Amino acid sequence: MQGQGFRDRIPELEARGVQVFGVSFDSTLENRAFAEKCDFNYPLLCDTDRAMGLAYGACDQAGAKYAARHTFVIGPDGIIEQVIDTKDPGGQAQAILDTLA
Repeated sequence: MQGQGFRDRIPELEARGVQVFGVSFDSTLENRAFAEKCDFNYPLLCDTDRAMGLAYGACDQAGAKYAARHTFVIGPDGIIEQVIDTKDPGGQAQAILDTLA
């Protein structure tokens, strides 16, 4: 639901200068199949070694099976502006759009 919400709002997000990336602990093949199944129109990155998850605090250990469901809003300067603990996956993209209005 979360990824599809971003997919459906890509034109609005891009019009406001937002670039969307998804990140998963899954393999390249698993991510490709998932992205194709969901018709994602943005990159879905693979973090199989959990390096990004650990660096961003989305997991506590390299053996974590799943990452915490967070959305990171990173400014053009590379600084994290918001960390959103996703409580409403389907509404996440709209919530971000609302903060940019």
